[in-house]
Amino acid sequence: MLVIGIAGGTGSGKTTVVRKIIERLPKNEVAVLPQDAYYKDNRHVSLEVRQKMNFDHPDSIEFDLLIKHLKELKKNKVVEQPIYSYLTCLRSKETIQVVPRDVVIVEGILILGNEQLRNLMDLKVFVDAEPDDRLMRVIQRDMGERGRTVDKVLKRYEETVKPMHLQFIEPTKRYADLIVPQGGNNHAAISILTHYIERNLSCFN
Repeated sequence: MLVIGIAGGTGSGKTTVVRKIIERLPKNEVAVLPQDAYYKDNRHVSLEVRQKMNFDHPDSIEFDLLIKHLKELKKNKVVEQPIYSYLTCLRSKETIQVVPRDVVIVEGILILGNEQLRNLMDLKVFVDAEPDDRLMRVIQRDMGERGRTVDKVLKRYEETVKPMHLQFIEPTKRYADLIVPQGGNNHAAISILTHYIERNLSCFN
């Protein structure tokens, strides 16, 4: 099994990079563990309080469960991945069954900051993008998918997204084996990643 970590700031294009890699590989060869599915369940507090929480801080992620699931996949075991809602800021009672594959991609803004998780990866990638480009994508995404107004998105960006990026995300770039500028638009980097995966899989088989 080949484990690839794909990190980068909010709105950097990580998800697009993951999708384009999957599109270039044979069907059912890749499993994805998104960090966002492992946000802690905060149903003990009100929705108003949950919506004000800092979701860009490492403490918001249940890393122990993510690490456990990755280790189980490496042992060829099926795992039940949580489902997290950005609208309610809660985990669903349902889960998604993730089956072991030849390639497992762990994707999220904070994944390279956790040493134990980082040590389970064969390749670490950091998707880089200009702050203005990331902010534009965040505004479009949060308004379209998470029901937030422009004012709320900008307020959250200034109060948590930007300072957390500088404190916890940008410094993890030094752990990356490969830095991908321009996110999903960097076709050359995506081709290099795909060829790396194909070459290593041929060694396994």
